[in-house]
Parts: sequence; C-alpha cells; structure tokens
Amino acid sequence: MTAQHEPTTEELAEARAEYLVGLLWHVGAFVILNVFLWWLDLAVGPSGVQWAFWVTAFWGFALAWHALAWLIDGRQVQQRMARRYLEGDLPPEP
Repeated sequence: MTAQHEPTTEELAEARAEYLVGLLWHVGAFVILNVFLWWLDLAVGPSGVQWAFWVTAFWGFALAWHALAWLIDGRQVQQRMARRYLEGDLPPEP
C-alpha cells in the first residue's frame, strides 16, 4: 500500500480556481452562442427550422451539471467521507 499525498491548501485552491475558470468559459460560450442561435431563429422566422430552444435546453442541462460538479467539489465531499470512514463514524456497507 502506498501513502497518499495530502493536497495542501494552496493546491486545493489552485485546482478549484482552475475548475472555476473552465466553468466561466463554459458559461461564456453558452451565452454567446445561444444568443446567436436565438437571433438566427428569430431572423429566419417561423417558416424556418426552429431548433435554438433544443440546443439551449440540452446545453443548459449540461451546464447545470458542470456548475453542480464545481459546487460539490468545492465542498470536498469525497475527502470528508473518506475521513469519516477512516475514523469509523460511518457504518460499514451491507
């Protein structure tokens, strides 16, 4: 068994900041491209293909998962659960 490296506070902060930058790029691309797609749908009118709603809906769902992952990771759920298992605070799995 090998010893695991405990990340320092600076390493955790750097990783979290890097993830946030990725999330912000995702939000920026989402807004810019969806504004363009909605403008295009409105410019073509009802006789053209109306698909901006579906792109926005599915991409928005993916963006929500990205944001949720950032929020959960920031709480360091996995590390806290591992500590609780090691300390014996959690019951063994069935």
